[in-house]
Amino acid sequence: MILDRGAVVYRTTRRIILASHSPRRRELLAALGIVFEVIGTDLDESAAAGETVQEHVLRLAGQKAWAVSCKNPDAVVIGADTIVVTDGDVLGKPADEKDAARMLGLLSGKTHEVLTGIAVVVPQDENAYAQVVRTAVVMRVLEPLEIAAYVATGEPMDKAGAYAVQGMASAFVSRIEGSYTNVVGLPTAEIIGLLRTLGAVKPA
Repeated sequence: MILDRGAVVYRTTRRIILASHSPRRRELLAALGIVFEVIGTDLDESAAAGETVQEHVLRLAGQKAWAVSCKNPDAVVIGADTIVVTDGDVLGKPADEKDAARMLGLLSGKTHEVLTGIAVVVPQDENAYAQVVRTAVVMRVLEPLEIAAYVATGEPMDKAGAYAVQGMASAFVSRIEGSYTNVVGLPTAEIIGLLRTLGAVKPA
């Protein structure tokens, strides 16, 4: 699948692939006017023993990018992985509704951190150009009935931390310090910076 909304600000100069199943990441990248393909991956996203949260998101972002690059050696491949961290607890995607409610209870009334690892793999280059972007998110106190009603909508079920800041959970977030698009799942300013540095996009 190739997504092309017509470049307005940026012109795509190389074949680009987004290695992700996430519709949020596809929408964010497409909104920039970049021409790209989507090839998702199915990897074990469990943390490795002794791995820090930063190492975890960087490793998974790199693994996703390399998995697609191996079969598409002519393309610039973007990988990304997002997690939510609160009080030392790492919150990925909820296993079920009970788990989603538990996560939202942990986030209620606190400031948590969203980390996204991004990696870009370039043809004929043995390196992955990678970085971690951090954003602090302040969530107001949530009533149990609010959490139950939100979980019942189904929106939290495929989201890190069990909420979508761009969706109904926007009413839960009182302040964001840092990149908003990072909380959605793809820090677009940093992605554009990497793609421009690597010659994959240019100003139109």
